[in-house]
Amino acid sequence: MFQYTLDNKRYHTLNYFFKNKFNSKVFKIALNANFSCPNFKNGTGCIFCSHGSGNSYEKLSLKEQYDLVKIPLDKKWPNSKYIAYFQANSNTYAPISILKEKYEEALKLPNIIGLDIATRSDCLTDEILDYLSELNKRTFLIVEIGLQSMHDKTLKFINRGHDLQNFENAIKKLKERNIFTVVHIINGLPYETKEMMIETVKYLNNLNIDGLKIHMLYITKNTKLAEIYQEKPFHILSKEEYIDIVCKQLEYLNPKITIMRITGDPLKEELIEPTWLLKKFCVLNDIDKEMKKRERYQGDLIS
Repeated sequence: MFQYTLDNKRYHTLNYFFKNKFNSKVFKIALNANFSCPNFKNGTGCIFCSHGSGNSYEKLSLKEQYDLVKIPLDKKWPNSKYIAYFQANSNTYAPISILKEKYEEALKLPNIIGLDIATRSDCLTDEILDYLSELNKRTFLIVEIGLQSMHDKTLKFINRGHDLQNFENAIKKLKERNIFTVVHIINGLPYETKEMMIETVKYLNNLNIDGLKIHMLYITKNTKLAEIYQEKPFHILSKEEYIDIVCKQLEYLNPKITIMRITGDPLKEELIEPTWLLKKFCVLNDIDKEMKKRERYQGDLIS
């Protein structure tokens, strides 16, 4: 069996990572702290973004949001531990005083063993990085950075708002502070080839990252991407193409990197394409089947 799994997977699973680190069932609870995003200033933000990322609980306090998810989980897994996941939008895009208020409030919630902070590479000042470094000494800290693609041409097309060098500088600073760093990428971005998507994964191997989230591009209503697709349709990956690309990416990925996510979760009522993405567990199962068929494991193609 593959070293980094408890589920007979052929890649480094998040379940394995948490169990190995905490010897417990661990859940991440997504929180909306009403942060914004610097990329909203130049129009709609990234072309695939409709109303920011994350849940819609911004009118509830952090504790109310936390309890809403935690209480049902406690009934099924009474000995679980939890990580407060600041998911919605860019969660370091605020004055340091506000960040401290929100993060410290979350750390006081019951059974919290860590923080997971999703943000952007252009939202990490040295002052914020130093505070994150201090937090990292007191609790288990994850910082998630969206890259989407290593190709500057693609980043410009999707209106990402920063280039590859900005991303690389941020990752370097996080790793200098020994912070557990997770990167997001998107497969199927307009006009990218399979080879380009694989190049993004190969590039990340050289940055000493700790975790990876792999998403499939999906088009939702009320986005710039939807307008572009309507005016000039571009190729949307089929389920078979996506699975093929993910499997190949896994084969080229350092096996020590934890796979935190391997597909997306669009809302049915907002989704335009691809509709196959709604059957998440079918996608997950088919990735497992394909890796087994190929007789491959994460990292097998690293030379």
